[in-house]
Amino acid sequence: MKPANNHGIKRIFRATGFSMKGLKSAWVHEAAFRQELILALLMLPIALFVDISTMERLMLILTLFIVLIVELLNSAIEAVVDRVGSEIHPLSGQAKDIASAAVFMSLTLCGLTWLIVLLPHLF
Repeated sequence: MKPANNHGIKRIFRATGFSMKGLKSAWVHEAAFRQELILALLMLPIALFVDISTMERLMLILTLFIVLIVELLNSAIEAVVDRVGSEIHPLSGQAKDIASAAVFMSLTLCGLTWLIVLLPHLF
């Protein structure tokens, strides 16, 4: 069987399609992703319109994306672990807990960044 023509612009379009499929799947199946995306969409206008420097604005926006990226990776890890087996295994729990900790760390980074950047502008 001849491999598919998977290079150049065709590969980019295929990869984009897979990415959109992944985002749709996360939206449909992952409540945490939905919540974080909605929160990011509510916070984005604040980052865009508050009177701060370009670097501060970039930091606020980047931390929103970091949370979403880490949540997507967490969801992917959970899906793979669940696919491997339904039995309780310490390594499965460890993988899920570590991925969850990564989400927690990204949320902490986001919260601290927003606090440090915006607090001086509120008072």
